[in-house]
Amino acid sequence: MSQSYYVFRSGRLRRRQNTLYIEWEDQNGQVDRQPIPIENVRDLYLFAEVDLNTKLLSFLAQNGVVVHFFNYYGFYAGSFYPRESNVSGHLLVCQVEHYLDGEKRLALAREFVGGAMFHIRRNLNTYRDAGRRVEEALAVVEEGLERVGSVKSIAELMGEEGRVRDAYYKAFNDILNLAEPFEKRVRRPPDNPLNALLSFGNSLLYAATLSEIYVTQLNPTVSYLHEPGQRRFSLALDLSEVFKPLIVDRLIFRLLNCKEIENEDFEALGEARGVILKDSARRKFVRRFEEVMQTTVKHRRLKREVSYRQLLRLEAYKLVRHLVEMEPYSAFRAWW
Repeated sequence: MSQSYYVFRSGRLRRRQNTLYIEWEDQNGQVDRQPIPIENVRDLYLFAEVDLNTKLLSFLAQNGVVVHFFNYYGFYAGSFYPRESNVSGHLLVCQVEHYLDGEKRLALAREFVGGAMFHIRRNLNTYRDAGRRVEEALAVVEEGLERVGSVKSIAELMGEEGRVRDAYYKAFNDILNLAEPFEKRVRRPPDNPLNALLSFGNSLLYAATLSEIYVTQLNPTVSYLHEPGQRRFSLALDLSEVFKPLIVDRLIFRLLNCKEIENEDFEALGEARGVILKDSARRKFVRRFEEVMQTTVKHRRLKREVSYRQLLRLEAYKLVRHLVEMEPYSAFRAWW
């Protein structure tokens, strides 16, 4: 069964026959290597300085392996997205048609935002039941859910989503035991530990979603909620929006409330360069993230166990069925 590999050790990726090798120098200057059968690799996440060449990239492309690159600070840098072998001109035409048609685009965007708000409300309800004072944020979310269906434009929808998320982020002060109040979401660069965790977790989810889109016939650059643009796979932003509160936010709540990650796990890079997780904290976060992605639930429709990672792929296939007019798209909403 294929799986994701996260590389934190600097070294080199090589191909030898039909096996992928990760090589590095030990403390004595001797070269150690770890073989990874290529058929076991779904995708690669590179967090260290890793050398590779075009021969290796060609090998990965032949086997449909997506590679995600993160820079020295742990920020997502980009992905190597192999040439798609599973392509459909008809689906691409349908994707573009749904983008160009304002009503069709808005209908999809409403579902992405509605699914995200549903999971935000679910998180808040969990902590309200645990005695946390999140009623004010819940009221804003309920209003947002009511208004999503009546917005007239993408801009209005994004404004409604922003209002809900602002209230949600303020509620983090009641959900978490923070040393300093969390005031607002800051991305580039993150200005405090919580923003650093959100940015890192969201980038992992974005990359995982992109890997699942690759398996389908969808074009990752044609999106509906987020404006398609250069240098990004914006459809992965659309689909991951639904799962951020369910996967990333819940993981962060657990890590901080259980003190698995604490203030000493972060490093300040100066006023303009923000705050990042130390390497050891990134490893810890990735380990827990992968545990979540491998967690399974009984799918109500398929009547079998599926992992959170498989839910991402199923969401992409639901979008495919909508685009070819087989079945209207309804964003994923957790039922457990």
